Amino acid sequence: MAFDGMVTTAIVSELRGKLLGAKIDKIYQPAQDEIILNVRSGREKLYLYISANTNHAGAYLIGDKGLNPQNPPAFCMLLRKHLQSARIRDIQQVDSERIIRIDTDSTNELGFAVSHRLIIEIMGKHSNICLTDIATGKIIDSIKRISGDVNRYRQTLPGLLYVAPPSQNKMSYFSLDKDSFLAAMDSSGQNPEKKLMQTVAGISPGASSELCYRAGDRVAGTDNSFSEALYDVLTESLEELTSGRAYLYRDTSGAPKEFHAMRMTMFHSEYEETAYETVSGACSDYFEGRTSSNRIRQKSSDIRKHVQNLFDKMLLKKQRLSEDLLQAEDSEKYRLYGELLTASLHLVKEGRSEAEVTNYYDGSTMTIPLDPRFTPAQNAQRYFKKYGKSKTAIVEKKKQLADNDTEIEYLDSVLAFIDDARTGEDIEDIRQELIENGYLKRRNVRERPRKMAASPYEYVTSTGRRILVGRNNRENDILTFKMAGSRDLWLHTKDIPGSHVIMFMNGEEANETEIFEAASLAAAHSKAKMSDNVPVDYVMAKYVKKPNGAKPGYVIFTNNRTVYTAPAETEKFKAMEK
Repeated sequence: MAFDGMVTTAIVSELRGKLLGAKIDKIYQPAQDEIILNVRSGREKLYLYISANTNHAGAYLIGDKGLNPQNPPAFCMLLRKHLQSARIRDIQQVDSERIIRIDTDSTNELGFAVSHRLIIEIMGKHSNICLTDIATGKIIDSIKRISGDVNRYRQTLPGLLYVAPPSQNKMSYFSLDKDSFLAAMDSSGQNPEKKLMQTVAGISPGASSELCYRAGDRVAGTDNSFSEALYDVLTESLEELTSGRAYLYRDTSGAPKEFHAMRMTMFHSEYEETAYETVSGACSDYFEGRTSSNRIRQKSSDIRKHVQNLFDKMLLKKQRLSEDLLQAEDSEKYRLYGELLTASLHLVKEGRSEAEVTNYYDGSTMTIPLDPRFTPAQNAQRYFKKYGKSKTAIVEKKKQLADNDTEIEYLDSVLAFIDDARTGEDIEDIRQELIENGYLKRRNVRERPRKMAASPYEYVTSTGRRILVGRNNRENDILTFKMAGSRDLWLHTKDIPGSHVIMFMNGEEANETEIFEAASLAAAHSKAKMSDNVPVDYVMAKYVKKPNGAKPGYVIFTNNRTVYTAPAETEKFKAMEK
């Protein structure tokens, strides 16, 4: 369902009730086309999320402040300059279009009162967020700068006058003239749902279908025309839009499919309905369910591609090192060639490409390749030298192979954490870890190192035990060596990349139920989360050690035991998750 003009009406009504007169405290830009205004209304803190993203454009209140990037983009800095500490004077919708205007009053650095207008255009791929000066009508800047090369009619560049999106010559449902509406609807034999969208602004296909569905029920058994019934249900729906309630519809799997500020009676037999006391609540649940995974995938795509390339290179290096090692280990024949040539120098003539000598170890005749450029004695010395190099190579190749295996194990764990990431902050923490360990370069030489505060996933077992699960390798180390007590239980999937899991025991012994619940969480936060039977090691944290110079997340342990379990079902622990 699109964020149409009717949902915009409902959102504006909600925002006016909560944000008028409120002060803008802070401004974040968590993504390229999203901003969050932290607003204080009395003693209440509210977070207004505004998105110009093609797939989930909209504006609504959310439950938390979201991610604050270490280095804010230029548009965010500009908004902070002009809007931070400003008061919200007015919030309006433009006719019944998907355009919201937020007017603010503030004082500039010279002490003069100034007024700005934040214009939110919710128009699919043409969505934008513009900041304008109310006195001059000029654009200060926009989150998407549109030049004349892209749009000759309407440009959104700093310094230009703001021009509203072109009118589509549709009626506004706020000021419908009944006669004009009936004339427009009756003038063509076109499908009424399409005709309604072409006649009235701000109505999406889903809303049009619902209004026509209601009109069809109302006209049955009466003398009214369908157009008259449609006019009645459309005007009545305006009261529904300002009621503050909204509705979300999910399919049998629980996935959000539709939402609207108007009750979608046509979905009652098809989807499960959930009523919300606020429109923002329905918007948040709907868009979060549809976009969070896509957003994480987009934010992690560059890191994942880089780490995957490194991982593939390490696998190829392992293959080549293994081949070299195998060849070096087959070097015993060079020693034998050298010994037999030395013992038979008086029988071998110079300039030959091979020599037949007796192998005095078993009495057999052996043919030895020779380089005709060298004497038999020199050929023997060359074989001894080759044998010596091979013996040295065995030691060196084994060391390189061990180091390479450590790299593979680490990169494999990073890939597992990228796949398990739930938020943009998780991805940023992984990015910082890779930078600190030399796998990534900073995107900006002036970029300050990001301080990582441990915020592991937190769960509670059915018996009340607190469990923490690491989100990345650095956090694994923090959990295991700083947060866990010596007698707390440490768990990790056996020989499989995954999170460190700590179950806090408070000096008590864990029972079988607690161990299996914690083990199922370890399996769920590992690369084996899609498997049915996963081995999980568990041991008291005091038996877990970190070798000097080891990579983040790498540990060794003793006195462990192993259980086999299925990964925890997400739904099972949702009630336990804090």
